[in-house]
Amino acid sequence: MVKKTFLVLICFIGLIIFVSTLYGQGSKKTITLPSGEVVWDLNGKWEVFTENYGEWNQYGSYSTIVEITQKGSSFVAVRMTDNPWYKKGSVLMRGKLDKNGVKEAEAVFHFGDFNMKGQILDNGNKMIFDDGEKVRVTYTRK
Repeated sequence: MVKKTFLVLICFIGLIIFVSTLYGQGSKKTITLPSGEVVWDLNGKWEVFTENYGEWNQYGSYSTIVEITQKGSSFVAVRMTDNPWYKKGSVLMRGKLDKNGVKEAEAVFHFGDFNMKGQILDNGNKMIFDDGEKVRVTYTRK
């Protein structure tokens, strides 16, 4: 009886270790560039929430849907829906990636193009860009 209980306990511990290893790996969406560098794969549709603050506070907050097209380490986000300030088909953001995430990003607004600092979170399913003064843009993969 003790041997059977010990065997069941060992099997149960092994199953817990196996499942936790699989869960911990997650599904990372990456691509390997010809140079061998691995970067996030941002291709696809994203829901975008724009929050204006500071001197742009009067423009409020709004959502839109974008489609990101990525070629190598460069990406472009194009609006797929209209919103109060911009029309479908216009560019919202363009940027470059490196192995650490967002290397550079530039948001496109009526007032001009603004450099943004960006970070990629949640296994590549969320991105946050902020210029530090006027606007924060949050992307969530659909």
